[in-house]
Amino acid sequence: MTDTRPPRVDADEKTTLLGFLNYLRDAVGDKTTGAPEPEGRTSGVPSGTSVLGLVKHLTAVERFHFLGENPADWAATMRPAPEETAEQLLAGYREAVEQANRVIGGCTDLSLPIPHPPRPASVPTMRWVLVHMIEETGRHAGHADILREQIDGAVGR
Repeated sequence: MTDTRPPRVDADEKTTLLGFLNYLRDAVGDKTTGAPEPEGRTSGVPSGTSVLGLVKHLTAVERFHFLGENPADWAATMRPAPEETAEQLLAGYREAVEQANRVIGGCTDLSLPIPHPPRPASVPTMRWVLVHMIEETGRHAGHADILREQIDGAVGR
């Protein structure tokens, strides 16, 4: 997807925020790659969360915040459909990330509102969205770590 290292310690604000977000996005992709079927879509916890469900959800979150696409049913974003393969879901995530990065790349001032607000009544700044996406992606990357380890023992990035 992107460079799998965190940003340099002397990078500017936008480079730092995007660098950490990309680092976490890559961690999610790494945890998804090679996840066996049907285990990758099977929940390992009572909430029903699965590795592929996390990827589908994060795809929707990327598209919501950066592209202004509002899913009809947020709960459905956590459940991969039977016909959706791991490869399709991961490709969709990577495409959403690429599109989001183009939007972020076009931002010259992080204090300005995002260009495609999903809810016109509440328009956050690009800085807020980047920090929120670091939090959201980091939380779900941790979930994916645990779920993947339960599936086949895969650990680490």
